[in-house]
Amino acid sequence: MNNSGTFTKLRPLSLLRQLSNCSDSTCLQVLSNSVYWSIYLEQGKITYATHSVEPFDRLERHLRRLSQQIPLLTNEVRSQVRLMFEPDSHSQLIKDDTNSRSHPPEYQAISWLVSQQHLHSTQAAVLVQELVKEIIESFLLIKEGTYELTEPIERMPKICRLGVEKILEYCQVRLQNWQAFIPKISSAYQRPYLLINSKFDDQDLPNLQPDLINWMKGFSLCHLAVILNQDEIQLARKLYPYILKGAIILHEPDPPYDKLPKIFEEQSLFSKLISGLVDTKQELSNTVNSYQNIPEEKIVPVQRLPQISTPSKENFQEPTISNNINSASPRVTAATVTVKKVHKIVSVDDSPTILKEISYFLENENFSVVTINDPVKALLSIIRHKPDLILLDLNMLGIDGYELCRIIRNNSLFQNTPIIFVTGNKGIVDKVKAKLVGASGYLTKPFTRAELLKIVFMHLT
Repeated sequence: MNNSGTFTKLRPLSLLRQLSNCSDSTCLQVLSNSVYWSIYLEQGKITYATHSVEPFDRLERHLRRLSQQIPLLTNEVRSQVRLMFEPDSHSQLIKDDTNSRSHPPEYQAISWLVSQQHLHSTQAAVLVQELVKEIIESFLLIKEGTYELTEPIERMPKICRLGVEKILEYCQVRLQNWQAFIPKISSAYQRPYLLINSKFDDQDLPNLQPDLINWMKGFSLCHLAVILNQDEIQLARKLYPYILKGAIILHEPDPPYDKLPKIFEEQSLFSKLISGLVDTKQELSNTVNSYQNIPEEKIVPVQRLPQISTPSKENFQEPTISNNINSASPRVTAATVTVKKVHKIVSVDDSPTILKEISYFLENENFSVVTINDPVKALLSIIRHKPDLILLDLNMLGIDGYELCRIIRNNSLFQNTPIIFVTGNKGIVDKVKAKLVGASGYLTKPFTRAELLKIVFMHLT
């Protein structure tokens, strides 16, 4: 096989299958629409896979699922992981992702979680498997791109090895089920909004969960699914009747998620993709269930290969719309729902422009936002409002963010309140100081609406 080249349409599937027959350690690097995919293989098995679009947001989503089963995987631990391992800038992340000679930073974070005993090796193997499946699912949708095979100079600490064909079978079934929502849904990163004033007969639409309504405020289908602890396809199926009726509209993915390939819109291309699917009578391992009651015999470290069960296309059936809806919950429809402002956020900054921008981004998503432009008086205002999350500028006149954060943390009311520094400082020293004074995370200026929502997702949902 050539060490580099181009491919069109279904070439990703062929490339990966060819690599599964190789005995060498290699990294398949793919560039398409300014997104880099890196797939690490050893003796024909996948050891890890990632792409350059928000890898730490992806890791956070999967860690959140695991945290429901693992008490040690607290929000504080997850915040610490980001502060320690997330690159300082997007450009640095691209550089790291295109250089297979160093371990991907989020893989280093997983290894650290194991070394610090926040994760058992078996749990880490489950985590890696789910991350790999998400990456390969998007990889199979690439229509055009360039690829290169490189030999990693460093051997990654092996958490698990995954059979290529099993991963492909799983992802092909997933893509087949996504296809049922085309053309209304073309990406798991589309953002659903409920039209409050829509008037539809209650009999025309199924119930909606109140929790779902509260969080349908700019988060993507992918992020909503994590908040509700559901599979993305299960959630899409639940919302699909509303989308068809026009009660829910879907906004396009926020950057940089808009760079990821869309689900195939051309049936002929999709038919070719799934033509290689191997039929089997076994049940599909649901993404959500993969994280629950993790048994040793199902996913194991390197010594034994994790198994992924996959059904035949004919026998596969997604959960019905009524699944996971609490029958005791009050009936909520598109015609009767009132969206509540469920979280209060205080933003402290001596820049009126930044405060206005934060208010615009968050109040449009039905959060309650309190802005404070005098840092000296900030503490009394914070005590009065008792926010669920605090956004704190680092460089302010009168008192800097470090000192104000330390004072806030010393108040027993705010021992566990997330405090996020909003700053242009990107250095490792600044991150260490932030951790020492009790900061929960970093939001780097200039920031986008998507980046602000990402912080909210991480700390409030």
